[in-house]
Amino acid sequence: MRIQLSDHFTYKRLLRFVMPSIVMMICTSVYSIVDGLFVSNFVGKTPFAAVNLIFPFLMAMGTIGFMIGTGGSAVVAITLGEGDRERANQYFSFLIYASIGLSLILSAVGLIVLRPVSVMLGAEGALLEHCVVYGRILIAGQTAFILQNVFQSFFVTAEKPGLSLKISVAAGVVNFVMDYVFIVLFGWGVAGAAWATLMGQIVGGILPIVYFARENESLLRLIPCGFNGRVLWKTCTNGSSEMLSSLSASVVNILYNYQLIRIAGEDGVAAYGAIMYVNFIFAAIFIGYSIGSGPVIGYHYGAGNKKELKNLFGKSLAVIGIAGIALTALAELLSAPLTRVFVGYDPDLYAMTRHGFCLYALAFLLSGFNAFGSAFFTALGNGVVSAAISFMRTLVFEVAMVFYLPALLGLDGVWLALVAAEILALAVTGAFLLWGRGRYGYM
Repeated sequence: MRIQLSDHFTYKRLLRFVMPSIVMMICTSVYSIVDGLFVSNFVGKTPFAAVNLIFPFLMAMGTIGFMIGTGGSAVVAITLGEGDRERANQYFSFLIYASIGLSLILSAVGLIVLRPVSVMLGAEGALLEHCVVYGRILIAGQTAFILQNVFQSFFVTAEKPGLSLKISVAAGVVNFVMDYVFIVLFGWGVAGAAWATLMGQIVGGILPIVYFARENESLLRLIPCGFNGRVLWKTCTNGSSEMLSSLSASVVNILYNYQLIRIAGEDGVAAYGAIMYVNFIFAAIFIGYSIGSGPVIGYHYGAGNKKELKNLFGKSLAVIGIAGIALTALAELLSAPLTRVFVGYDPDLYAMTRHGFCLYALAFLLSGFNAFGSAFFTALGNGVVSAAISFMRTLVFEVAMVFYLPALLGLDGVWLALVAAEILALAVTGAFLLWGRGRYGYM
């Protein structure tokens, strides 16, 4: 049975609708995770550290896709809720074309600054060369990665989350298979990991263009359109919180690596990389829920249906609360086998990584509420509040904790920095949600 944005959402219907987005985000996370698994176990610890060191920079470049995807899907969903499908398709088409143009500019700039950025991150010698080899390939194919991030949100708005899931699964399978072929069979090292990831991203970013360019059964289709500065500005301001959140995460990861190199050396970077790979999967659940529920929230807000808005808000808080408890417990129980998969070949590195993961995982209790709070205001078209939550959560609280707690607690302070930041961010998120209840009517 097809679920429409205009439906009333029970828990079952809501979970069915958002589940493809959750699985889609998990599949997207597989790219870096699979690369890490193969590089760590088949190439070596130094190449593994190099991938982890340069990866935040690569993700920072791709944040424009999250901005246009989340901000644009909210604009399009509200327009659909107002009953103007033709205008919604014009907005959608323009944003896809704009994404392609901006991605090409970013690729050109990224290729120029890749080596000096790697040096600034602390890479030298073999570590530096591995960073450049891995980064050069993925930056050249940045368009596919950015489009993949954009379409993740628009598939939900188009009422086709299931199709998005199928494409994401296909992309993940391609990435996994090619990692085995390029790294294990061909022996291409980090270059093989980069080519495998790029091939997966091409599946996830280019196939949707083929689908939306033809007649289809979704709410959206690519059509000819002109430049629309107002829509681009609205999209960028509305989606700036998601871009800021992703960009800030990259900046924070760079700071983590800086502190870890200083405190624990190359092993610290490798340990943090393994923790991040597991974190990608857990965080993907909250991000996927926010992506999946955002267009529904935006639609009912645009339609003026406050009763359904209240229903979605209340159910979302309940789902996220239960998920946070379950994921934290699961992370603690599985810390040993999950760590062993990545760095089981080195006893000292394994011990460091498992201990760090057990501390880091405590943040899952709260992070879902903060991620949803920011995405919720994006769906309502209030990019300013959404950006404020993201800004305080990452660039203020987490950066502060990454600098302060290691000075107080040593290496444990690095692992606990996110936990402290999420506690502080929850207070900010709660304050904004209380502030907005009268204006938007979701409580």
